[in-house]
Amino acid sequence: MASSPGRSGRPPIFSTAHGSRPGAFGPVEWALLAGVALIWGSSYLLIDIGLDSLEPAVVTWVRVTLGFLVMAALPATRRPVDRADWRRITALALVWTSFPFLLSPISQQHIDSALAGMINSLIPIFAASIAMAFLRTLPGIRQVSGLLLGLVGAITLGLPAALESSAAAWGVFLAVVAAGFYGLGLNLAIPLQQRYGGPAVMMRVMGISSAVIAPFAFAGLKGSAWEAAPVVAVTVLGVVNTGVGFLLMVLFAGRVGPTRGGVAIYFLPIVAILLGTVFRSEIVLPIQWIGTAVVLFGAWMTSRRES
Repeated sequence: MASSPGRSGRPPIFSTAHGSRPGAFGPVEWALLAGVALIWGSSYLLIDIGLDSLEPAVVTWVRVTLGFLVMAALPATRRPVDRADWRRITALALVWTSFPFLLSPISQQHIDSALAGMINSLIPIFAASIAMAFLRTLPGIRQVSGLLLGLVGAITLGLPAALESSAAAWGVFLAVVAAGFYGLGLNLAIPLQQRYGGPAVMMRVMGISSAVIAPFAFAGLKGSAWEAAPVVAVTVLGVVNTGVGFLLMVLFAGRVGPTRGGVAIYFLPIVAILLGTVFRSEIVLPIQWIGTAVVLFGAWMTSRRES
């Protein structure tokens, strides 16, 4: 499953590529990273608010459909895509914005938004591991050290809450599975983004996911109530966090590659913790703050120039 071309001259469906800029992060890379961290870090709070009156599948369908409409409004999304690459775009839609998008709000029915953000700091670990399998290569020593520190920090963040109850453990499990899908999606997105640009790829990805999730959302309408605060939260989640956020992420990953592209995820727990404690009165243990500091240091190491 490496990224070498197959008989058709195209890379296989499950493949990835190196970033276009292997050097240390510059102003553009740091700006993209900050944008992704702030936007995606607030997603967990918005999902939590949406779940106050909407079923998980409804939350997911609204966010994906609004994200699709945002992408469709951009002229760059009209760039044509080769027919041979539609299989890869469909696979990306399933593993990046369909399955994990359905799992995430379900998991947040059992865990709070801060913990959900903490668990997603595992995404770079999955992304780097999958990239190593696809590319048949190892990242540099600094990237490996940063990823290992990130793993230690992530465990420190999530384990205490997971041990509290079986319901919380189930929520943690679903969140970890979703993180694995996100790591795979990050890898699959890079060669497509480099070939067609982020807007063209993500518009098609969101459109496919909207169609895939629609039956689940229809089934969830009966248990949903369209109250003002949840509707506003999910609207922002779709327009900003899904439409704009995924556009920034594919641009960032295309520039720095799958291993270092996942570093943006390391900052999500910081934003999720702050928003969860301020707006939902969620409790964060002192050891989790220590884990956050470890995650940040691991993120800085991962961002260094690749060897």
